[in-house]
Amino acid sequence: MTNPNPVIPPAEHQTSVAAQDLLNSATSGVIVERTAQLKNGFHSEGRKFARMMAEFVNVKQVGVASVFVYEETFGIKDKLHWLIHLNSLDAYETMVRMGTADEEYRGTVSQEQVSEDRGGGAWDKIFVDGSMRETVLLPQFWGMYGTQVDGDLEKRSAAYRQEGPLTGVPGAREQVALPGDQILHSGNAGIMLHRTAQIEYDFRSEGRKFAREVAESINENLPGETTVFVYEEAFGSADRIHWLIHMKSLTTYYRLLELHVRNEKVRDLYFQERIPAEKGGGTWARMFVPGSMVDVALTPQHWGMYAT
Repeated sequence: MTNPNPVIPPAEHQTSVAAQDLLNSATSGVIVERTAQLKNGFHSEGRKFARMMAEFVNVKQVGVASVFVYEETFGIKDKLHWLIHLNSLDAYETMVRMGTADEEYRGTVSQEQVSEDRGGGAWDKIFVDGSMRETVLLPQFWGMYGTQVDGDLEKRSAAYRQEGPLTGVPGAREQVALPGDQILHSGNAGIMLHRTAQIEYDFRSEGRKFAREVAESINENLPGETTVFVYEEAFGSADRIHWLIHMKSLTTYYRLLELHVRNEKVRDLYFQERIPAEKGGGTWARMFVPGSMVDVALTPQHWGMYAT
């Protein structure tokens, strides 16, 4: 599925932990996306620190948390993205405990990252103040946040509405009916496209259904080349949808464009009447807040990238 000699190694190559022991965008119950802007002059130190902290978590928290580091591509230069994959929200508390009680971790965070001849300093000297932000993503599943579903979708969501405590959500892998060797994820993709969009409140159900159907249309037509998972934003903007579009390589983007230009069935998804008459009717274009759909390309970080 993946190129044995890729120009840019996938993110799972960043760590000493075996790929089968890592959580990724397909298997994790929660993803925390952390972003931070490096200061000019500290490009190498910042990337080294980012990778060092990711590896510390990967080795110490096998099965609980896995962290990959990405560069923002065609966007803001020297903006780093960590995808922190957790098995559940419980794991976040485990991470907090590590930060407060693990002396080795605390020592690693506080150690000098900038050489004496450049003024010295810890990690806080490397990043632009106020630029470090976190977004929590939960894999979307039918019926989530009270959205209406029907038919086969109703059956799919029924299992999560049974009595008893809900201790987690299904991983995004359950959104895709493909064998594992045809699925790309945050660990083995050559590049990822992170698309976000804000759903109009009146079209919460319609917007989520459209988001999942579009993802499925790509997954069904480009197996092994592109895999799309859909996530909900938690603790942030309500009804903000996230797609992680995992591609084999940057040139796969042409295949994605070709699919939407030449496949009539896929094209039809965007021209169907999706909004009921009692809500005024219309296509998908009415479902989202104008100007809210944004794409950010993410490339797995590797040593020597951008001449670091």
